[in-house]
Amino acid sequence: MTCQTYSFFVLSIVMIYFGRFGNSLILAQLQNDIDQLKADFNSSHSDVADGGPIFTDKLANWTERNEKRIILSQIVSMYLEMLNNTDKSKAHVRHISEELYTLKNSIGDGSKKVEDMMYLAKLQMSDLKIQRKAVNELFNVLHKLLETPTSTKRKRSQSQRRCRC
Repeated sequence: MTCQTYSFFVLSIVMIYFGRFGNSLILAQLQNDIDQLKADFNSSHSDVADGGPIFTDKLANWTERNEKRIILSQIVSMYLEMLNNTDKSKAHVRHISEELYTLKNSIGDGSKKVEDMMYLAKLQMSDLKIQRKAVNELFNVLHKLLETPTSTKRKRSQSQRRCRC
């Protein structure tokens, strides 16, 4: 895959993943719009390949559906931010923006989750007060970590069996 097709690849993953574009005709129209956008940005320039892709490599690290929704919501927001600074008089820019806004509304905003991650990254774990708070919460954190969806399901099904007796 060439560097010129990465943006289309990411956009296709986002749109197919969320079920917005099951119709290949819409995706084909979007491909044409993206090709025009590539021409606007001169994305065939040689520096596009420098440093590798900016989004597709990051997607590989996110494997769970809910995790992917977080990173994809951020990627969609970044595309929208980029398109807000472009010429909105062009039909292809408007069309891509509209589809991205629709997607953004359907996947929700992951910015709160990103803020939570940034908050955790900035915590000063050498601070004695933070250490005390962390120790106080350790059991609850471990409990949440060890609680799996299957164990929750098992608890519910066991309680249902008891009720039948």
